[in-house]
Amino acid sequence: MLGLVLNPDWRRRWRLRSVPPGPLHDFLAQPFPFPTTDYRQVRYLAVDLETTGLDPQQDDILSVGFVTIKGNLIDLSSAQHRLVRPTQAIPESSAIIHQITDDQAAEGEPLEQVMRDFLQQLTGKVLVAHHAWVELSFLGMACKRLFGSGLVVPAIDTQFLAKRWFEQRQKVIEPGALRLHALGDQYNLPRYTAHNALSDALAAAGLFVAQAAFRDAGRGVPLREFLMRW
Repeated sequence: MLGLVLNPDWRRRWRLRSVPPGPLHDFLAQPFPFPTTDYRQVRYLAVDLETTGLDPQQDDILSVGFVTIKGNLIDLSSAQHRLVRPTQAIPESSAIIHQITDDQAAEGEPLEQVMRDFLQQLTGKVLVAHHAWVELSFLGMACKRLFGSGLVVPAIDTQFLAKRWFEQRQKVIEPGALRLHALGDQYNLPRYTAHNALSDALAAAGLFVAQAAFRDAGRGVPLREFLMRW
């Protein structure tokens, strides 16, 4: 997260040169939003994943939830929840958390189809997630395995934005204070069921809109104020 915010578009152009034709190539063929653009003129895709564990090389994606944000408005009509068919049995410890059983997962879609549709929805947008390294790691690994290269995308981590807010005000970060739903309570946002990919994507979308509005204060700020550092 440290360092300067560079224009992510140069990474997109560089990666595009080596990606084979397919969904990832089509995604990378479209320019990313420029970092100096007023954030209210940008489209975002808030995303959350449920997985069998935290290792993207060993664990499977079980479900993907996402919703579009248009500037500072959440487009609920765009919300999708996709169940993915895993390649292995779901560990009991994992099933207890996300409540996805082997029988339910067996009715899911192939990961390739879900990723094709997801990349189409993500095209031209900035990815938003809470504790975004999980989503970026798993989505990157899925793209590498399915489409021949990892994912390059401008991204916003709502957890990091919250951490920066606490640090700038020299506030003590209490245990659990950076959890998605704890932060939602801080901004008086609606309560959603935890550990459901779509519910958590909606919660992350609402949190980002609230964080951006607080930072903006009606003036309009550039997108780079929120982007993860490269």
